[in-house]
Amino acid sequence: MTFAVINTGGKQYKVFANDEVTIEKLPNKVGDVVQFKEVLLLNNDNKVEIGTPSIVGAKVEAKVLQQRKNKTILVFKKRRRQNSKRKNGHRQNMSIVQITKIYGKDGKVVSEKSNENKKVKKIEPTKKTRIK
Repeated sequence: MTFAVINTGGKQYKVFANDEVTIEKLPNKVGDVVQFKEVLLLNNDNKVEIGTPSIVGAKVEAKVLQQRKNKTILVFKKRRRQNSKRKNGHRQNMSIVQITKIYGKDGKVVSEKSNENKKVKKIEPTKKTRIK
């Protein structure tokens, strides 16, 4: 299995061709093709290339599927014995991308998205339930 480790948004992701990955928000629109040029590791079945810190010439190509917000994270702060508390929520912006191609350091396609008829998971926002 061919995979790559990329760095985007200050985080590292292990990606395969045809994967859907949730990453930090990108400025691109839905349907745009994005290239990640900071490839840290490239595994081509029997050959592993490790960058110092990244592999020059290697890149990963992806298509932006969706721009949305993540689940709500509650931020609760309390000062004990002061009768003081504060409750906030935060929803981080995120992008969902599908990896289409992985290129090696020489510019050749190492792995490509297969066009098989696989069922694609639809990602829907979670429903909020009320507690009575």
